[in-house]
Amino acid sequence: MTKKNRSQTKKITNRRAYYDYELGDSLIVGIELSGPETRSLRMGHGQLRGAYVTVKNNELFLINATITGSSGVPIDETDKTRARKLLAKRKEIAALIAVKQQGKTIVPLELLTNGRYIKLRIALGKGKKQYDKRQALKLKDDKRQTDATLKSIR
Repeated sequence: MTKKNRSQTKKITNRRAYYDYELGDSLIVGIELSGPETRSLRMGHGQLRGAYVTVKNNELFLINATITGSSGVPIDETDKTRARKLLAKRKEIAALIAVKQQGKTIVPLELLTNGRYIKLRIALGKGKKQYDKRQALKLKDDKRQTDATLKSIR
């Protein structure tokens, strides 16, 4: 049997999460999707900005993640931002619930679409204050300037 040639999949990341949260340990969990949603994500038509993970009845749900269809993959307007169940082991869910009760947030970081299954990388995060965000931007800008001066010297 021959393997299917998969085209390059697009990476769907939540870049805003790295700016808004101090992130800790990450975990890869499965996600329950329908067929059109899977095809749409493999084409890169998804967005995690503003998405978050919540706990209901000892189960994890991804809320506010947008999956848009394309011309060949129709997705209803109501299904674009529906709550999607996350698949993890009971011990992992219990650990996440315990940390969430301590005041941390479960943040989705990226959708991994390059295997047989579509997975979601989530992390535990604590919200940054405004002055922490300014400090991070200042450090990033200083590093960019020093790299530019070192490059011009060579």
